[in-house]
Amino acid sequence: MPDSQPQPPHSSSSSSSPASSGDPAALLLCGARLTDGRTVDVRLGGGRIEAVGTVGSLGAYAARVDLGGYLLLPAPAEPHAHGDTALSADAEGPLSYDPQDVQRRATEAALLQLGHGATALRSHVRIGDVPGLGALAAVLQARRALRGLAELTAVAMPRVLTGAAGADGLAMLRDAVKMGASVVGGCPDRDPDPTGYVEAVLEVASEHGCPVDLHTDGDDPARLARLAAMAGGLRPGVTIGPCGGLGRLPAEVASRAADQLAAAGVTVACLPQGGCGGAERRATAPVRLLRAAGVRVAAGSGALRDVSNPVGRGDPLEAAYLLASRHGLRPEEAYDAVSTSARAALGLPEVRVEAGFPAELLAVRGDRLAGVLSLAYSRIVVHRGRVVARTSAVREYCDTPAAAAPDLPRQGRTELS
Repeated sequence: MPDSQPQPPHSSSSSSSPASSGDPAALLLCGARLTDGRTVDVRLGGGRIEAVGTVGSLGAYAARVDLGGYLLLPAPAEPHAHGDTALSADAEGPLSYDPQDVQRRATEAALLQLGHGATALRSHVRIGDVPGLGALAAVLQARRALRGLAELTAVAMPRVLTGAAGADGLAMLRDAVKMGASVVGGCPDRDPDPTGYVEAVLEVASEHGCPVDLHTDGDDPARLARLAAMAGGLRPGVTIGPCGGLGRLPAEVASRAADQLAAAGVTVACLPQGGCGGAERRATAPVRLLRAAGVRVAAGSGALRDVSNPVGRGDPLEAAYLLASRHGLRPEEAYDAVSTSARAALGLPEVRVEAGFPAELLAVRGDRLAGVLSLAYSRIVVHRGRVVARTSAVREYCDTPAAAAPDLPRQGRTELS
C-alpha cells in the first residue's frame, strides 16, 4: 500500500446538491451521531467525505442512508490476518494448500472481516514451506476479486532465509515481491540465525521500497534491541507482532525494549483475541507500557478459526473491547488501536469524520463508544464512499403470561414458540 497523507479538510457549501458535486454516486449519511456528541449529516463523493453539517443542511439527495441511532466512526483496519489458513479448523485431514481452497478461504475471511467493519486488511502468507508461491498467488487472486469491497494486501512469509537452506527462501521472497506481495516479513524466531533473517528481510525491503512486517514473540530483549537498531529509519516502516513474550520480561527490561522500539519508529501489532501460533503464545503485548514509551500500537485479530485458534472471530471491535476491558485502555485509545493506528501501520491515510478525508467509515448502533464496544450488533460499513456491508441484529422477547407484568422494552413483538 502506498504511503500517503490525507488531503487537508476543505469547506463546502451547505447548499451543495448532487448536481453541483458532479458525482452521480454521491451519498448522504443522515442523522449520524459522532463521538463528540453532535448529530450530523455527512455527504460522500469521489471516495471522500465532501461535507459534514447539521441535520438537514446538506441538501436533498436521492441516495440517502438513515443513520439515526448509529455512531459514525472511522472504519477499522486489520493489520494482522492469516487469510491462507483462515476458516480451516473444521477441515478433515491436513490443511489444503490447493490454490482454489486458499483463494476461497482468503476471500471468505476478508468478507467476514469486512462485515465487522475492516475495509483494509493485511494478510500474512506462507511461502517456501508450502508448495511454491501457490498460496500467495491465490491470496493475490482473492485481492483482485475483492476490489471495490475491501483493500487486501499480502505479506510474504518465508520460513528460512539464512545458511544453505535459506538461499531458496531468499530467492522466493524476491519472486514474491515481483509477483505482487507488497510487504515482506516472516518469523525470524524460527530461523537458525534470527538476526541474519532480519537482515535479509530488510535488504529485500530496501531493494523494493516495501514495508516490513515480522512475527516475533518479543521475549528476547537482546534480539529486540538488534532488530530496533537495524530497523531504525527504514521507510516505509517496520511492524512487529504479536510480541506477547514482551509482557513476560521483567518490567525494567520490557521498558528498555519499548524505548528502543519507539526510538526506531517500530510499530507493534498486538493480538488481544489470541495469538496465531498456538495456545502457548496467547499472551498479549504490554500495550500500556508500549504506549507510554511512545510506541505506535495497532491491534489485529490473528488467527480466524484455524487450528491455532478455532474460535477466532476476526472482529476488530472485539479486539478493541479486550484492550479496554482487560488492559485498561480508555475506549478511545482502544478504538484508535484498531482504526487510526492500524491504518497507519498499513501505510494508509488517516480517516476522520471531517470534510476532505477518505470515506472509510463504520456506523454501529449506539450513541457512545463504550457502549458500541460492549454491544456492537448492527453495523453499516462504507468503503470508498459507498455502503459495502450491512449487519442487522433484532432482539425479541416472548410475551409474558402474567397479565399484570410491566410492558417490557423490545424491538419486536413476534410471539416466540
